[in-house]
Amino acid sequence: MAVLYLVILVAAFLIGIPVAVSMGGSATILLLIERGFKGFSSVVFAQKAVYGLNNFLLLSIPLFLYAGKIMNTGGITTRIFNFARGCVGWLRGGLGHVNIIASVIFAGMTGTATSDAAGLGAIEIKAMREAGYEDEFTFAVTGVSSTIGPIIPPSIPLVIYGLMSGVSIGALLIAGIIPGLLMALAMMIYVEIYAVRHKFPKGEKFNLKYLWTSFRKAFLSMMTPAILIGGILFGIFTPTEAAAVAALYATILTVFVYREVNLKQLKEVLFETVRDSGTIMVICFCASIYGYMITRSQIAVRLANAIASLSVNPYVVSLLLVGFLLIVGCFMENLASITILTPVFMPVLLKANIDPLAFGLIMILTLMIGLLTPPFGMVLFVLSRVGGIPLEKLVKATMPFLIPLLFITVLLVFFPQIITFLPGMIMK
Repeated sequence: MAVLYLVILVAAFLIGIPVAVSMGGSATILLLIERGFKGFSSVVFAQKAVYGLNNFLLLSIPLFLYAGKIMNTGGITTRIFNFARGCVGWLRGGLGHVNIIASVIFAGMTGTATSDAAGLGAIEIKAMREAGYEDEFTFAVTGVSSTIGPIIPPSIPLVIYGLMSGVSIGALLIAGIIPGLLMALAMMIYVEIYAVRHKFPKGEKFNLKYLWTSFRKAFLSMMTPAILIGGILFGIFTPTEAAAVAALYATILTVFVYREVNLKQLKEVLFETVRDSGTIMVICFCASIYGYMITRSQIAVRLANAIASLSVNPYVVSLLLVGFLLIVGCFMENLASITILTPVFMPVLLKANIDPLAFGLIMILTLMIGLLTPPFGMVLFVLSRVGGIPLEKLVKATMPFLIPLLFITVLLVFFPQIITFLPGMIMK
């Protein structure tokens, strides 16, 4: 019976049924198989589904989405890109490094990889093409750097993981800072090696005046991550309240200070936010029902016992789970993966003495790699649409650039202290 739970869900995904419908429909079919029509209780289903949405922390999702969208609309991304260009544009393969640094800054505002790829990515691709960079390098760097978005706070995937696991969302957000910066460093080293091997020229000569001018123009924009992270670190507001602050600050900045968003554009941003938030909420709604069925079937307990029979070594278990997530990320949307798999993994983590906080970051990073792998890599689809490049060409170009991401993932598995150090020091 346990195998049937997974077979029905995977089959639904493969034939193209939307994620939320797949989970809700699978749970309904399974309960009907288990109890029949007479024993089916719609009241229980409704209660379990509503319970999944009855959480104050979920408010942060539409607020972070809104903040990211209005920043993309209001020209904040251009200011960030110009400042990053002033910082590292003079290096060999300069705009590749600019791409990464800009994503680090933008990550502290939006919390999603697709927002980075769609908004900042469009600016990066245009600039790199005009500078004569080959499309393969341009799109690979843009795609890989966008995965930093959900690691550095704020992060919608980390919020969802916190809800599903019971781990402090504040601790998770703080824990993402060091791994996110390490990801950027590993990517920049790889870009430097790539640039040397392909004999890329150095960028424009370092210009202190341009750096100062671009910094001055981007200063208010870059205050967003400082306000968010600082507020959470010093206990001024909760992660949910931080999302509200980000939304308000972004609105004031783009509408009243820069005056680059008019009423019509603001209305469009609000509509897109409601649409995308609704999609995520429906996924959470249906995931609650499916999670209830998973709990009843004791799949989590059986998985924990199966892995424990192979090994109880935390490093071996972590690597097994990472390998599993790499496969899952190729076929499943990352938020759906988090909502379904987190409750399943928790008994496994506890049995192997793996810190759920540390594994949360490892899990999100591993699933971000899935955004760059076929057949369901969302970032690949976004970049293909933004840049008009064939998907097959994009996949081939991106694969070698996954090396730094895989390296950091393995590093975090063997040294989880990198993740837990900052929240352990601050949130005592």
